[in-house]
Amino acid sequence: MTRTREQQAPVDPARQEEFAGEVVDVLNKGVLALLVSVGHQTRLFDTMAALPPASSEDIAEAAGLHERYVREWLGGMVVGGFVEYDADSGHYTLPPEHAASLVEAAGTDNLAALMPYIALLGEVEQDVVRCFREGGGVPYSRYPRFQALQAAETARVYDEALVDTIVPLVPGLTERLRAGVSALDVGTGHGRAPLVLAEAFPESTFHGIDRSEEGVARARAEAERRGVRNVGYTVADSAGFTGSYDLVTAFDVIHDLAEPAGTLALVARSLREGGTFLMGDMDASSNLEENIGHPFGPALFGFSVFYCMTTSLGTGGAGLGTVWGRQTALRMLDEAGFGPVDIRSVEGDPLNVYYVTGPRAAA
Repeated sequence: MTRTREQQAPVDPARQEEFAGEVVDVLNKGVLALLVSVGHQTRLFDTMAALPPASSEDIAEAAGLHERYVREWLGGMVVGGFVEYDADSGHYTLPPEHAASLVEAAGTDNLAALMPYIALLGEVEQDVVRCFREGGGVPYSRYPRFQALQAAETARVYDEALVDTIVPLVPGLTERLRAGVSALDVGTGHGRAPLVLAEAFPESTFHGIDRSEEGVARARAEAERRGVRNVGYTVADSAGFTGSYDLVTAFDVIHDLAEPAGTLALVARSLREGGTFLMGDMDASSNLEENIGHPFGPALFGFSVFYCMTTSLGTGGAGLGTVWGRQTALRMLDEAGFGPVDIRSVEGDPLNVYYVTGPRAAA
């Protein structure tokens, strides 16, 4: 039974004030995320990390930017606690402890590189609001920058960890790749994962598929530029590829798909005897209460509402979103015909876990 206003529990003024402060903090940090995104894209953090304490004029000149914008941005960074300011000299400093999480040289530790996603999600806010009222989803075409952002983000992980850290999660896989296998990457985006593997293991052949013609074109161009001949790319749906493989990979893609169950079943059928499926996907629980306190919890649910779930629903798909977690992933892998699953984590990739499995042996 719904309680009337008179029946509602009395308000605790201290608790109300505390929560109001948290909401103000959300507002401030939401805006800070956009300012950090600007600093990342204009390389202001990298510029400041290489300078001694400097004026806004010197920082702007070194970065090749307009001083008035740089000065206002610096003000936000100062009051937000990112940059230190000496009022007597008018000089700004990026502490090295802060730079370690903000500059390109930080590699996978560069958290500033995640902030452009916030701006991207804001671009489709009104589309998402419409979906709340009308149902359906936001199409992939409304996210022209998403694949490029994701390619830049994942490239840091792949370049730093794919060969030496992620591949060894599968016992004996490094040796098999050196000897020569046939591998497929599902939902390859700009094709970085198979390209990195192809360069490291020239005796193996690699292929990437993606529904994005632009992504596949970029992947082909980069492979051509780097002179890598043992990798190829095809525009294809993840639920409709053909061929048989010794290794299939799918990195941060299955939960986004319109037909995740069909794709997993196809992967299981495509693997040769003794083949391996290596899947990287979000490190979360399928049970909401178990995600309370997750360090990236709000981000995972926000990304789902504004991208993962809605783009899947936009194609008439399952719209798994954060329903996809370890429990759902394990259930769907089992239903698709996979055998025992080993779940592993990788340092430097805090958002994902890696599932290692293969086709279930026939009874």
